[in-house]
Amino acid sequence: MNPLQVGTHELQSRLIVGTGKYATFELMRECLTISGADVITVAVRRERLVDAAGRNILDFIDLKRYTILPNTAGCFTADDAIRTARLGREILEGLENPGASWVKLEVLGDKKTLLPDPVATLEATRQLVADGFQVLCYTTDDPITARRLKDAGAASVMPAGSPIGSGQGILNPSNIRICLEYLKEGDPNYPVIVDAGVGTASDVAFAMELGCDGVLLNTAIASATNPAQMAEAMRLACQAGYLAARSGRIPRKLYATASSPETGLISPLR
Repeated sequence: MNPLQVGTHELQSRLIVGTGKYATFELMRECLTISGADVITVAVRRERLVDAAGRNILDFIDLKRYTILPNTAGCFTADDAIRTARLGREILEGLENPGASWVKLEVLGDKKTLLPDPVATLEATRQLVADGFQVLCYTTDDPITARRLKDAGAASVMPAGSPIGSGQGILNPSNIRICLEYLKEGDPNYPVIVDAGVGTASDVAFAMELGCDGVLLNTAIASATNPAQMAEAMRLACQAGYLAARSGRIPRKLYATASSPETGLISPLR
């Protein structure tokens, strides 16, 4: 796969994975490695930085290998998200990690659906861009909102496939297609990354086949029965979907078409 450019960051893997919900830090570290991701996201507010044994999650993340993408998960107002983004930047600047320059913005509308608040997300995007952040916006699959976030300066728009942690996959591929059309119009390299809703590897492959530039996920790996094996499946699915999207699938037809030549056949018995 070709690298993915998001703002000033060049990603070697188009799979971005989270760090939450793992049974142990050791399992998290193993899954991060297997996933092949070089960017991992950490919830600044929610992340369990220290476990029951007093161990810090950062001691299990190779900060020379991974670029951290801090996110504002758990924020329900623009002000909270902006404050959390600034806190994440301070932490990463102290760690000398290149992730200090960007943020994955989440401003949630309510606790039941965890769907984004589009008005507050747009407000926070404008302020964070003005503060010098490269903003990757979690949003719904509404094309109009997606276009407004890009116009506000978002470095990437990240439409949800379905609600966070639901595992429903991509519920409305038509809207994702329209998002891609709007966001890439006259700007074909603008990065569009599906964020949230992934349940299994085929969801990742489908997102990539639709033409998305990457996929961000967490729960589908961390909560799988075999997280390490699922991490490998996600890595392979991302590669498969990327290649398929650029290989030219055959058109869908109503009726059958023989897969073997129809000329030079052996004459039928008379």
